[in-house]
Amino acid sequence: MSELLVDFITSLDGHASGEGWPGFWGLEGPEYLAWLGEQPEATYLMGANTYRLMSGFAAGGVPNGQDEFRPEEQDEFRPEEEASIDELTQASKVVFSSSLEEPLTWGNSTLVRDDAVEAVRAMKSSGSGLLSTIGSLSLCRSLLRAGLVDRFRVVMFPVITGSTGEERIYDGYPDVALEMIEHRTFDGRIQLVEYKPRVLEHPPLGVPA
Repeated sequence: MSELLVDFITSLDGHASGEGWPGFWGLEGPEYLAWLGEQPEATYLMGANTYRLMSGFAAGGVPNGQDEFRPEEQDEFRPEEEASIDELTQASKVVFSSSLEEPLTWGNSTLVRDDAVEAVRAMKSSGSGLLSTIGSLSLCRSLLRAGLVDRFRVVMFPVITGSTGEERIYDGYPDVALEMIEHRTFDGRIQLVEYKPRVLEHPPLGVPA
């Protein structure tokens, strides 16, 4: 049976990105980059918006602010960003969307039009190895609500993006109890926390009124 990991990279205040900030908020260090390079092989799950964004990066584009990309030289990216994109290009990817059309242009990508929760449930029961989300906030929220997430991992970078933060991760989430299974600090500033999640029907002190 496959294991499902929801994996986020965030600011301290829970934003997945920020206007005007580089990838990794410009704060990745050698320990963190080495750890990224040690990650096990996974099949990556994503929705249409994340696919458009990441496939645009992979094609060497730079976002124009409207979910579209203009051609640029690949050296627009820093080396560590380019390496991450190249690794994703080589990995197996499953894209859940009713709006994208086949064939998908980003290599090793499979389009699934079926309900994402039921499709992932079937993938978990019939497969092996690691399934991991990338971005795709609404997909992650749906999978968590359905009780399909085995591990919930967050890498927090030491910035607060109160003015420029975008993509608030936890809006619309249910209450979730988190049992810590790992924690680590990279480069003296980047904090990893990993949990086993359990969705709560109500707060521990009683049912809602």
